[in-house]
Amino acid sequence: QVQLVESGGGLVQAGGSLRLSCAASGRTFSTYAMGWFRQAPGKEREFVAAITWSAGSTLYADSVKGRFTISGDNVKNTVYLQMNNLKPEDTAVYYCVAGLGGSSYQGYDYRGQGTQVTVSS
Repeated sequence: QVQLVESGGGLVQAGGSLRLSCAASGRTFSTYAMGWFRQAPGKEREFVAAITWSAGSTLYADSVKGRFTISGDNVKNTVYLQMNNLKPEDTAVYYCVAGLGGSSYQGYDYRGQGTQVTVSS
């Protein structure tokens, strides 16, 4: 099992920045990638970004390209999501995931409890 704990969510004005962190523990050697999904009330879950541990390859949703940056520290088993120029439509619960990787939720076996990000206009 892999345990994921997110932190860093909060309330920010449009145009502001937040950094989310996700610390992984347990059988982390069984995961090839970590990433972030988000879900707003009444909306479908949406892929945000992912990073592979081996090559550090990154993948982003079109809606966040150029604004969000995912990075990882494989010594600390922690992944970060730097979110800049936030927009009200970025408001959602952000979930950290770990698994094989990719933009499909089915590519991940583990999920954190989520952290709320609220962007006011």
